[in-house]
Amino acid sequence: MKHLRRGMRKFFGLFTNSRTEAEMNREMASHLALLEEEFLRKGMVPAEARRQARISFGGVEQTRIACREERGLPFIEKLWADIRFGWRQLRRNKITSAAAVLSLALGIGSCVAAFRLIDALLWRPLPISGASNLYVLSRQMTGLYGRPAEDGHWATPDFKLMRDAVKDQADLIAISDADRTDITWSIPDSGDDTEKAHVAYVSGNMFPLFGLEPALGRLLTPADDRGPGLNPYAVLSWDYWNHRFGRDPHVLGRSVHIGDQTFEIIGVGPRAFTGTENGTITDVFLPVNVNSFATQDNITWHRTFLMLNPGVNPATVLEPLRQHLSAINRTFEGQCSECLRGMAQAEIDRHLDQKLIFKPAGSGISDLQKDYRRFLGVLGLLAALVLMIACVNVANMMTAQAAARAQEMALRISIGAGRRRLVQLILCQSALLALLASVVGAFFAAWSAPFVLSLVNPPDNPARLALPADWRVLLFGFGLMLLVVLSLGLLPALRASAVRPVAALKGGDDPHSPRRLLRGAIALQIAFCCLVLFLSSLFVTSFQRLQNRPLGFSTDRLLLLETVAGKGQLPVVWNQTAEALRAVPGVDSVAISGWPLLGRIKINSDISVNGAPPSSTPAFFLNVSPGWLSTMKIALVSGRDFRLEDASPGAAIVNETFARTFFPGQDPIGRTFARGANRPPNKIVGVTLDIPDHDLREPNRAVFYVPFAGIDGKSAPTVENFATFVIHTNTQNALALADSLRQLIAQRHNGLRVSNVTTQLDLVRDQTIRERLIAMLAAFFAAVALLLAGIGLYAVLNYSVLQRRREIGIRMAMGSTRAGIVRIVTVDVFLMIALGGCAGVALGFGAARYVESLFYQVKATDADMIVLPAFALLLTALVATLPAVLRALRTNPTEILRAE
Repeated sequence: MKHLRRGMRKFFGLFTNSRTEAEMNREMASHLALLEEEFLRKGMVPAEARRQARISFGGVEQTRIACREERGLPFIEKLWADIRFGWRQLRRNKITSAAAVLSLALGIGSCVAAFRLIDALLWRPLPISGASNLYVLSRQMTGLYGRPAEDGHWATPDFKLMRDAVKDQADLIAISDADRTDITWSIPDSGDDTEKAHVAYVSGNMFPLFGLEPALGRLLTPADDRGPGLNPYAVLSWDYWNHRFGRDPHVLGRSVHIGDQTFEIIGVGPRAFTGTENGTITDVFLPVNVNSFATQDNITWHRTFLMLNPGVNPATVLEPLRQHLSAINRTFEGQCSECLRGMAQAEIDRHLDQKLIFKPAGSGISDLQKDYRRFLGVLGLLAALVLMIACVNVANMMTAQAAARAQEMALRISIGAGRRRLVQLILCQSALLALLASVVGAFFAAWSAPFVLSLVNPPDNPARLALPADWRVLLFGFGLMLLVVLSLGLLPALRASAVRPVAALKGGDDPHSPRRLLRGAIALQIAFCCLVLFLSSLFVTSFQRLQNRPLGFSTDRLLLLETVAGKGQLPVVWNQTAEALRAVPGVDSVAISGWPLLGRIKINSDISVNGAPPSSTPAFFLNVSPGWLSTMKIALVSGRDFRLEDASPGAAIVNETFARTFFPGQDPIGRTFARGANRPPNKIVGVTLDIPDHDLREPNRAVFYVPFAGIDGKSAPTVENFATFVIHTNTQNALALADSLRQLIAQRHNGLRVSNVTTQLDLVRDQTIRERLIAMLAAFFAAVALLLAGIGLYAVLNYSVLQRRREIGIRMAMGSTRAGIVRIVTVDVFLMIALGGCAGVALGFGAARYVESLFYQVKATDADMIVLPAFALLLTALVATLPAVLRALRTNPTEILRAE
């Protein structure tokens, strides 16, 4: 208790320092006065009495120090003094300090923003119980064109067989992707309100196994997942309930129409749970068995998750489970007649040659993770490199300051300052810089992370991630700040503590040592900068080439109305609607396709020629109406377009790749092919140019087009559930007609409803979202890296010229030429630039191998990829060295020699 009171007294003494100091001075003066009076009474003269009083009292300053240490906390007081001194040092050089803080803030903020995105998408555990025991099942196989492929979607009957087989060891959970779907709310006195929402189908055991509790009402249970129409219940996510209904508790019992089904809202999920698909917040959860796909053996449409029982060791259980489930899946696939229908034996063998794998899914699973995993790695690398460049810059500044303050440090040591105190003094200044930069960087990270996320997906369907500033982000930021403090101040602090007073006061043992350190730092900085420039040039060039890829079709003034028919409509109804759209003023032409080019849908088919077994190379198809080719401005190489009397199967138009693949060296016009074995033939009536049909990054593939009007085996017309009206407008802004055309379709009351409106140009732009984002961020980081490198070069050269003014003056007095002065000022720096540039290119080759899957028609070994960074660095170096060279050339040798 005594020690506690003493410690508290010392702590509170820190806040009453000035008052206590005054009291101590008065008390010491009183003691000295009493001793002086005593010596005066002994007959001493006043001067001698005063001297004897001080001798008897002891050293005044030593006594004052001892009292301070007794009443306070010396370490904190010294630390506070060093912090105040460091603050004064920063204020003395306001411009330099501000530049250091801003450059560090940019680096720290970029790193924290990158961490927030990476953590939210890849690392942060789902807010469920047992997240570490959650795995997702997928199959590795040989895909199209012999490429390795992975399929993470499963047929519901296959899922049920596997679930029942392992129910004693683990639980299987079915969860579909959260697709953006039309849902309709019935509003009293206002009619129906249709909107887009992300709807996921889940098995009834998901909520109980995840340990989730409802925010309102109840959640789905296994009893709600019995079959179509038996339990038409729905659960809203908390996020959707919040922004759509303002947390209205009366939402329970309301009906929502999805497709041709009606569901009753029975509850609201917990606030923290937004689904298992990172980047998408699920709005509505439905039972998996209410989906019509749930009874289809040949449709794989949902993911399968595995939750191990509590207390089970994954190392011993997973492999037997994998083998057991793999055997069940292989048996199901082999017995599925619809799955193998029309396949050749070689194709069947390839299809069944699958390997079932488990992947940890405790952090969620989504296509966004797969598409952006390497992108986020690149973002983190570029941000870290910019931070390192900024750290080297500021460390150079502090090293130069430490060299300039060598005599000050020597004097401090001479009068009794400890070397540890000198290290503390330098580190305090570094900590102030890092702290100020971290505060500014925190604001930058708070803005930049959501900004980058908003650019990930198309504007009408943005990626949504929770980006909380929780303990994970704060811990990362604190660790980053500590790393910056050590990077900035450790070397200058150790150099300051190693100062030898006698040598330093005479000018130092090695006056060239600071310059060597600065030159080494320049080489390191240039290496980092060159790496950033090298990667940036690859990404920017890749984006430019992808963006400028020839399409073979027009994107100008093309409006796309993606339309659905609840229970399907005959082709004649679709054609009548297209005719009505053609009569609208401002519409140039209208055609129909099953789905838009470069959209999300892609369907392939096996091709059989002349009754032979299907080829191992499939072809993709699209059903289109007459006039679609002319509306899209797709050129016919030979043959004709479809006519109104054409139907499918019957006529077909193929692209050049299809003709080369299945009819090499032959004229394909008039020849026939079938979509699989024992199927009706299609007669080729035309050949078109190759165009990208669903992915700009992939090479052209075999594609064929069939008439939009289909017929069944009895020659009766088939109904179509969805299609896209492709409208070429006379107005430059095609979207200006969207509302009127949507209303016209709704007013016809023929069962057709516009589900989505977009333009062909937007679909093309959406194809390059990832590349555009990488190129934009890479160009930004490259500009920042060049700026920081230029500032660093300028600072080092300027310091070098100031330190060598005497040498330069003597050389000029001895007749050295201006070229000679320029050479001695710049030769070492340009040598370091060349060395750092070579190291940066070598590092770039290594980094490019990791991210080469993000490139399009560009290689790291391309000459222009090396020339561009080299030219940018050389130009920056010339601009940065010019002020220092001019300063050196303006040196007056007479003044220098006179000063000496």
